[in-house]
Amino acid sequence: MADEVFMDIPQVEKMSKDFNTFGEVLDAVSKALEAISILLKATAWLSLGATAAVATFIDRIRPNVKKAADKMKELSQDINSAIRAYRDGDLSGSRRFV
Repeated sequence: MADEVFMDIPQVEKMSKDFNTFGEVLDAVSKALEAISILLKATAWLSLGATAAVATFIDRIRPNVKKAADKMKELSQDINSAIRAYRDGDLSGSRRFV
């Protein structure tokens, strides 16, 4: 078993930023899907309901996109917490493994 733990902090910080960026992109996609759904529902009477079916499909996808966005942001925060714990030499957690 290894006695030493090493973290390449700049690389891990980049990974955290990437997760956060991806979460923000997914948030934007979720908002765009919501706007598209509203537009399709508003124009459903023109297409005799065809766009309403597409809107329903989008409404089923959008919650999953939002969940993924929230998860990406949560992972980013978790990684930042791990960086702080590593950088500060968190001894409180190490007591559990003595």
